[in-house]
Amino acid sequence: MFRTPLYNACVKAGGKMTDFHGWELPVQFSGILAEYGAVRNALGVFDVSHMGRFFIDGKNAHKFLQTICCNALKNEPGAGTYSHVLNENGGVIDDIIAFCLAQDKFLVVVNSATKEKDFNWFNSRAKNFDVKITDRSVDLGMLAVQGPKALEVVGGLAENIKNLKRFHIEEKTLFASSCYITRTGYTGEDGVEIMAPPPVIEKVWDFFLSEGKKYGVLPCGLGARDVLRLEACYLLYGADMDETRTPYEASCPWVVKLNKAENFIGKAALIKQKAEGVKEKLFYFHLLGAGVPREGNLIFYGGKQAGKLTSGTYSPVLKGICCGYAPANLGEGAEVEIDNNGRRMKAVAVKKFRDNKV
Repeated sequence: MFRTPLYNACVKAGGKMTDFHGWELPVQFSGILAEYGAVRNALGVFDVSHMGRFFIDGKNAHKFLQTICCNALKNEPGAGTYSHVLNENGGVIDDIIAFCLAQDKFLVVVNSATKEKDFNWFNSRAKNFDVKITDRSVDLGMLAVQGPKALEVVGGLAENIKNLKRFHIEEKTLFASSCYITRTGYTGEDGVEIMAPPPVIEKVWDFFLSEGKKYGVLPCGLGARDVLRLEACYLLYGADMDETRTPYEASCPWVVKLNKAENFIGKAALIKQKAEGVKEKLFYFHLLGAGVPREGNLIFYGGKQAGKLTSGTYSPVLKGICCGYAPANLGEGAEVEIDNNGRRMKAVAVKKFRDNKV
């Protein structure tokens, strides 16, 4: 079991720790509903130090990343791009965010469960490029602050942070140490992520819990995060997509740039699949009545089994929400049934659950 630099701070704050892909992380603190409410109405703080942080240095840094990512990565200092890393069959090895620090330097944030796999994959594909790949996941802790009051509180920590654009990065000095601040998020609310050396990330954590108190800040765990991200229709790698699914099947066609100059791994497979069409794809379903859908529940359409859920939860506002793979011709507005241990729950296929604020 691995522990993040914020493990002791999370325990001190009342975190109920659990095993998450080999990391001891808080599933909740004061309660999932309370933490959910804090993020939607004020701000919440998440320990996301378990995620991987790779630095790609060298004159071929951008060119290299373009060949292993299907999206067109921005090569402007400060800009970030969300992308999928694919295998030769077009399957998703991981979903990442690549931030350009300089023309020859990138910071790539990867998922914790795939960190070792990603690092090996990156290195195996870097042999013909002038690049150096460094895993600095241990050197930097990472936390996320999300909610409508997040930037207001962050402003007391770093000047002009409100000017940081969405999906951008800036290097700042916090508590006399060089740190990175990004503006992305996994909740559908505005906010930032801060990457800092372990001793500093603890001070940043304490700062937010102290300065955010007047707004009702709460430390938040994996439970609230899962509800928030599913409401926002954000996918969870390893559940909603993996190496057996392509971006087209995962309903992320926008992340594929077939016309970019560089040839990328998996491109041929995606060209073929786009021409032929997908047989299955990911749909979002909203329950029409009471019930809590769960991962693994079967999807029935027209009385016949049509697919399986990959994620499902109870939303305090939306009630039962879920997503899963079903025949591509199902269509938005189609009514289905979700089977939870023999109980059939009616649901409708929707484009999204809510209007995200970012």
